[in-house]
Amino acid sequence: MRILISGASVAGPVLAYWLTRHGFSVTVVERAPAPRKTGGHAVDLFRPAMDISEQMGVLPRIEERATGTSRMSLYREGVPRPVRVDLTKVFGAASARHAEVMRDDLGEIYHDATRDDVEYVFGDSITAIGPDGQVSFERAEPRRFDLVVGADGLHSNVRRLVFGDESRFAAFTGAYLGVLSLPNTAGLDGELVIHTGVGRTAGMYGARHLDDARVLFLFRGAEPLDYDHRDVDRQKELLRSAFRGFDAEVTGWVAELDRTPAFYFDSITQLRMDSWSRGRVTLVGDAGYCPGPAVGGSTTLAVVGAYVLAGELARAGGDHERAFPAYERAMAEHVRGSRAAALSAAKTLIPTSRLGVTGLAQGARLVSALPAWAGRTLLRLTTGSGRLYNSMTVDDYSRAGR
Repeated sequence: MRILISGASVAGPVLAYWLTRHGFSVTVVERAPAPRKTGGHAVDLFRPAMDISEQMGVLPRIEERATGTSRMSLYREGVPRPVRVDLTKVFGAASARHAEVMRDDLGEIYHDATRDDVEYVFGDSITAIGPDGQVSFERAEPRRFDLVVGADGLHSNVRRLVFGDESRFAAFTGAYLGVLSLPNTAGLDGELVIHTGVGRTAGMYGARHLDDARVLFLFRGAEPLDYDHRDVDRQKELLRSAFRGFDAEVTGWVAELDRTPAFYFDSITQLRMDSWSRGRVTLVGDAGYCPGPAVGGSTTLAVVGAYVLAGELARAGGDHERAFPAYERAMAEHVRGSRAAALSAAKTLIPTSRLGVTGLAQGARLVSALPAWAGRTLLRLTTGSGRLYNSMTVDDYSRAGR
């Protein structure tokens, strides 16, 4: 059985790995000319994704490439002294296993685990998908596949071709994010520096193996902003406007916008689809159920989704009419939980009031100061993410289809 996957970032290679393990023939097509190394930002892998990565044999590489961020200095707008936070306790309270890793590094690790067994086609994209599995490409000759999977992110090309325009499924959360790379002149070593105020937060961090640093900007907008996702100049202007008059250090970060070698900007949008399968096509990860970039644990959800989809296909002997509904049922609770956790996290990380700013700082300090067991209890009582990641379970598909 031949399966085509669109997208070679995270969900695509993980899905390719498990499909290959279950005996399927896999091709991955990716618009980029090579595995992406465009800067990217740090993502979190929580317990379920760590367990799956361990089964794939790549956990040592993930841990080797972990950013090493272990502490945070949190500055509240107008308050000169920071709150110092032990991040190892905060992450430990959220999930029994956790690693923070740069997204591009994670994609490279998963790609390396599959490149000898999977056909990768870089520099191409799907232009049409027929009901019989006939697929047309921008460059390559048409080919027929038994199944097609969109693992191509929030702005999925496969979803657009099969399900229609993104606007039908996108739910704006009222927030935006931007990421840029800049020289690590501050010499950050294991430290995250955060500045937060009403409606906006900015943070700078490094990674043990990187020479440069990353800055993450989060801010709220009362109404959806008018911009095209390809118009980088417009995106940078919106970001400048959102952080004008903020802390002097943040102003310095914003000044790097014209010099940064890597920049990313997008709305924090959730995808809400009643079903993410149609005919021979299904979606995985952000393409089907993005809970919100940077706030919803979308990377963990993508890894889990890829593992479950491959397992259900193996369990059904490749019969997609049985496998796709089973995959959606298995993921439904995880997706709902991630959406709720994302909305809660966005409200916390981008406070809507001065009281919220104070609450963010004091809550982080309290979890950091408490014994580990007490910190876990507090986080589970007060946040959806703590409960979500520690309770998320998936079936064991190791013998599926055998």
